[in-house]
Amino acid sequence: MAMRIALIVACVLQVSNALYFHIGETERKCFIEEIPDDTMVVGNYKVQAFDANVKDYLPVSPGIGMHVDVTDPDQKTVLSRTYAAEGRFTFTSHTAGEHVICLNSNSSAWFNAGQLRVHLDISVGEHAVDYQQVQAKDKLTELQLRVRQLLDQVEQVTKEQNYQRYREERFRQTSESTNQRVLWWSIIQTLILLVTGFWQMQHLKSFFEAKKLV
Repeated sequence: MAMRIALIVACVLQVSNALYFHIGETERKCFIEEIPDDTMVVGNYKVQAFDANVKDYLPVSPGIGMHVDVTDPDQKTVLSRTYAAEGRFTFTSHTAGEHVICLNSNSSAWFNAGQLRVHLDISVGEHAVDYQQVQAKDKLTELQLRVRQLLDQVEQVTKEQNYQRYREERFRQTSESTNQRVLWWSIIQTLILLVTGFWQMQHLKSFFEAKKLV
């Protein structure tokens, strides 16, 4: 149990994922994040365009922005909005499970579309909270701020544990359902073999009686 809690804490402490990727101006890129329920997610991004003259990625031209779509495990839209070329998006999960985060530019240049580089940093849970801003807003001391951070971490660990229990329960139900189907299929196969064997015996008996061999 202690090892399991340690693994969950490690997972909570490493929920900020920074990366960059390349897409065309009209392409769409999606990511899947497993998020507990009632958890805030913050994504910081920056879009750059490839300049063939300098052979490097530079800030995009005015008017180019980033459209963000987020759907929950029930395929419901959590967020659908167009942002500027650099900024942040936030949403709060209402259902635990896999959330699909998709990004694409709002460019309509189907011909001569350029290449974009998107820098993306996704923070989940208490890592998505700007505690400096919280401290300034609520006028907290360093000790009060630290206590607030610890309480948020404990709350996030609890959410992660509940989500892991939910996944284990779902996996157990799937396994039991699969085992039950395998059992019923085995019973059906056995019945088919018995019926086929009985029919063959009756057929052979009728054949031998007709030939007056029995």
